[in-house]
Amino acid sequence: MNIAILLAAPPAIQIHTFAALGALFLGLAQFTTPAGAPIHRVLGYGWVSLMLVTTLSSFLISANPIVGRFSWIHGLSVFTTVMIVVAIIKARRQEVKAHRAIMINLFIFALVLTGAFTLLPGRVMHAVVFG
Repeated sequence: MNIAILLAAPPAIQIHTFAALGALFLGLAQFTTPAGAPIHRVLGYGWVSLMLVTTLSSFLISANPIVGRFSWIHGLSVFTTVMIVVAIIKARRQEVKAHRAIMINLFIFALVLTGAFTLLPGRVMHAVVFG
């Protein structure tokens, strides 16, 4: 592991990476708390905040552009942002099953799966993790 590579990367990549890693660990902690408990809400607000920083900072990063400076991953960032808003609305309306399903799917697909893609050769995180 070579964290110096990440610290030498542009600020947008650093912000994006640290927000995503924070969301990953906070999300894992979130799964251990009972729904509706005050700690669940506090962790949830933190997780949502970190995910929004992650999605919004992605627009400052341009790799493998398809349209202008944007790639397919930016479409996922838009979708994730919209689904976070939908999940919050569902929670406020006490539609717990829908809220839970959206949040779990966002954690798995928008965070864990896409995070795994950052480990592909040629990506900053590949260089950080594998040298």
